[in-house]
Amino acid sequence: MLLWLSELLSQHFTAFQVFQYLTVRGILGVMTALLISLLLGPWMIRKLNYHQIGQSVRDDGPESHLSKAGTPTMGGALILVAIIASTLLWSDLTNPYVWTVLLVTSIFGAVGWVDDYRKVIEKNSKGLPARWKYFWQSVAGLGAAIFLYDIAVTPAETQLFFPFLKNYAWNLGPFFIVLTYFVIVGSSNAVNLTDGLDGLAIMPTVMVGSALGVIAYLVGHSEFSQYLFIPYVPGSGELVVFCGAMAGAGLGFLWFNTYPAQIFMGDVGALALGAALGTVAVITRHEIVFFIMGGVFVMETVSVILQVASYKLTGRRIFKMAPIHHHFELKGWPEPRVIVRFWIITVMLVLFGLATLKLR
Repeated sequence: MLLWLSELLSQHFTAFQVFQYLTVRGILGVMTALLISLLLGPWMIRKLNYHQIGQSVRDDGPESHLSKAGTPTMGGALILVAIIASTLLWSDLTNPYVWTVLLVTSIFGAVGWVDDYRKVIEKNSKGLPARWKYFWQSVAGLGAAIFLYDIAVTPAETQLFFPFLKNYAWNLGPFFIVLTYFVIVGSSNAVNLTDGLDGLAIMPTVMVGSALGVIAYLVGHSEFSQYLFIPYVPGSGELVVFCGAMAGAGLGFLWFNTYPAQIFMGDVGALALGAALGTVAVITRHEIVFFIMGGVFVMETVSVILQVASYKLTGRRIFKMAPIHHHFELKGWPEPRVIVRFWIITVMLVLFGLATLKLR
């Protein structure tokens, strides 16, 4: 929106040409989303408290979590408002990738909102039935996958690229749709599983999202992509603004979500952010690097799968409790220690993921 306005004004005032630079708009996207989150955060917390929209806590979880009961939840709506508003303000609205990631984020957020609403407002402990949750996630994931496959122009847009291999790519063909579906839906649920401690999910989301923004910029630049032997996807650079908005909104939310949390994001935030990360990873053709950088999300998901499989097959549990962050809590780790150590792991994985861009 403001990009279009700056194009008109730059015809008369050359100073407005600065807003044509993608890096400038990316930075402004971060700052705008951060400001929206910080300004609206206190108001949202007051409203959620007033309407008694508070978190319920599992009785079989760590005892330290009992004090969290009643903490306002569904705060992910704040993140989504900041992301969408900032992206609409600073991105090129003629870019199909921008609308794809915005729609996927919004739909997954809506699914999470319904789930949270039923749990918190209607006091239905089951929330949105799993079959309907996965149905709507699948509709959105498949819809995005088919659309991205349909608009693909160059072979690189439907190929799978491997880190460390600079001259090899696997032509996926229609299998691109299957891979995209699993990346989007899988990452959405992985972030949701990680969202169990104060700030545990949002900071890795900020770090991975920021790294994907760097990748989007490089993939969308023909010279950089050629120099680094990474795929060139025309137009994908515009996702820098979206990733910047996600980082800014996440940092603003963390201001209130840091231990001890004043607000939780709920499924409305976790499902949407996970889907957003997966969509950007697919568009930029860096699914495997995303898998590496999001190692904490992967670890949390695998711990749940192993726990369920072990219990059903042998009647025994591998972990004291799953997802794995609860396991460490029950082993005696204070909550802040678990959170910060998982953040540190994410930092290392993100740096390793970015290093693969050069090691090809």
